[in-house]
Amino acid sequence: MIERLGIGIDVVDVRRFENMPYSLKLQFYKKIFLPSEIEYCLKYKNPYEHFAGKFAIKEAVKKSICENISLLKIKTSHSNSIPKVEILDNKFKKFVFIVSISHDKKFAVGVVISEKVNSSRR
Repeated sequence: MIERLGIGIDVVDVRRFENMPYSLKLQFYKKIFLPSEIEYCLKYKNPYEHFAGKFAIKEAVKKSICENISLLKIKTSHSNSIPKVEILDNKFKKFVFIVSISHDKKFAVGVVISEKVNSSRR
């Protein structure tokens, strides 16, 4: 049974990340992204679109669950080009997510629908 349904959306200007090159701002990126996320983004010609997209997803997750959670506790990934989210904090394990992301050269958008599932039905 669903205890709570939430939705979150976030729009990020890609230039925020372009203006902070990864090679010069390693500590900044390590405060926001997990090593697997950094590796994923850096494999692209323009990694900053992907960094912005992952940041948008993380912020949308926080909005959808209405909780203050560290960005490093929100793990984003892709499976067959489909974005996925996993919470790395047991306090939030009851949540499941539907995630969508879109980006172009200027903006990235993340949309997340969260369901808090009753533990007796899980």
